[in-house]
Amino acid sequence: MIDLLGSLFPRPRAATATPGAGAAVDAPLEVILDEGLPAEGYRLRTSADGILLAHADQRGLRYGLSTLDQLRAHPSFSAYVVEIADHPDFAVRGYMLDVSRDRVPTRATLLRYLDLAERARLNHFELYIEHTFAYRGHDVVWQDASPFTVDDLRWFDAQCVARGIDFVPSVNCLGHMERWLRHDAYSHRSETPGGYVWGFEHRAAATLQPTRENADFALGLLREIAATASSGKINIGADEPFELGQGASAQLVAERGSGEVYFEYVRYLLEQLTAEGYHVEFWADIFAEHPELMGRVPQNAVPVVWQYDGPQLSSAVIDGADDELRAKWEAIAFDVEATRAGARGRATALVESGEPFWLAPGTSTWQSFVGRIDNAVDNLIDVARAGLETGARGYLNTQWGDHGSLEPPTVSFAPLLFGGAVSWSLDANADLDMAELSNDIAFGDESGRFGEAIVEAGRAADALASPLLNASQLFTVLWRAGEIPAASWPAPEGIARAEEHLRTARALLVGAAPAAADGRIAIEELELAIDLALLGAEVLSLGKDGLNALEPRAAAQLRDALDELLVRQRTAWLRRARPGGLDDAVAKLAPLRRRLERRAAEAGRASSDVD
Repeated sequence: MIDLLGSLFPRPRAATATPGAGAAVDAPLEVILDEGLPAEGYRLRTSADGILLAHADQRGLRYGLSTLDQLRAHPSFSAYVVEIADHPDFAVRGYMLDVSRDRVPTRATLLRYLDLAERARLNHFELYIEHTFAYRGHDVVWQDASPFTVDDLRWFDAQCVARGIDFVPSVNCLGHMERWLRHDAYSHRSETPGGYVWGFEHRAAATLQPTRENADFALGLLREIAATASSGKINIGADEPFELGQGASAQLVAERGSGEVYFEYVRYLLEQLTAEGYHVEFWADIFAEHPELMGRVPQNAVPVVWQYDGPQLSSAVIDGADDELRAKWEAIAFDVEATRAGARGRATALVESGEPFWLAPGTSTWQSFVGRIDNAVDNLIDVARAGLETGARGYLNTQWGDHGSLEPPTVSFAPLLFGGAVSWSLDANADLDMAELSNDIAFGDESGRFGEAIVEAGRAADALASPLLNASQLFTVLWRAGEIPAASWPAPEGIARAEEHLRTARALLVGAAPAAADGRIAIEELELAIDLALLGAEVLSLGKDGLNALEPRAAAQLRDALDELLVRQRTAWLRRARPGGLDDAVAKLAPLRRRLERRAAEAGRASSDVD
């Protein structure tokens, strides 16, 4: 049995349990307000004399009562005198869920995330939206996306408030506007209407021209969605305007510099929104690269520095990069040394200037099918430590959905819980076990098998021994239809190790018994994710250009296996998400299917030639 203090989640920063006459489960509770405690903090003492809970504020009271509930649920509660003093490391402890890369969650799924967020003592929850909100007068953009309505977001806001969490809409206003710019009614706003080249690849137009007219257009959208939240907070994005200066703004950027052009646009939005009383976040990927911009952020606005890979993986990728990859990095002005240094490297200019900022790690689930769990732990801890060392006030864990959100929600629950715990108290929670979090907190599996399966599957990416930033080849080899760089191709022994992890995880699911209401769904989701990753391993095992040499019958078998997985994907998707976006998500694997279909067709032609 887990001991009394060991049963608490998150673990408190200071706690003692002394054997002796403790409090009865129904002992009287005295609650006092102590404004001398740190924000959101509490002190709790249980003894034969009763229970005393002192709290700093409403959230401190909430967290203290939650701790007391956990203690009372333990059979040894009355056999100990317990004293706890607790408060958070970070004032803002958040989670951002991408709901725009095709997967728009149902209300039930949103509640599932919120319940976990509440358990992890998060006080901030963002929904990242590009085109999946029903903006007035912009039907053409969202009509096929099953978008959130005003009523949906106000309902979500109320659910957040009931859990002591701020709902914060997270949108975009400069880059990542491709879902808008693809339509004739908006294409004139594009920096590069015909698309652009980034990293030697042609991409569809995604960035607005940095004009005042476009800023006012974006401001209207921001105001409309901000009105759905009672927190008075909004994240305006403003990240990754990759083609800035490549088209309409080329001369302006040449004259004034990309940093000035970028920040003039963004600062206008920040000034307008903060003047209206909003607290505003924006991503700092561009801002943090320009020390000359420091000190110019309006009050009540904050840059957020993201870092999605831990220092161990980042260093391994950089040290192992070949000339082709280094040329690509140079073409996109990728800051290699800042990446090697992790969150500290990306935040250097802000730290040196004294500019307030937040940090944003990630769940390491996207572009993976089954997650990259070792990288998640390494990165979540490193970002928390970097935040404490540099004075970052906020910690925003992020779950993106690049290339279709094909990963099921199930694989993100443990990283959500872990990120919440280390942002509450890093020293007390850094050694939490991901399998135990899955079993004990997320899914209630007393067999222990489900959490073990999550961890085993999540270690397949690392087992490839071919480190990759922000993704796993188990995913990218399918999304890119086999066309991944030669240097990224794992060795046969690495592929075999990954397959072993995946098959072990599949076997662990036999006999797993998650008691959560969505336990059966979670098992089926994880089975599907593992099978998709196994298909990725099978394609990797063919070797570079192996699809070109594939025998027609073997190609037909792979095609049929992919078709079966996509049917299962559709079924699993609709249990957690709305239908809009499903076709787009499945279409991410259409290039692979077409390639397999062409190879399979060779069998028919060969048969005709013989006849």
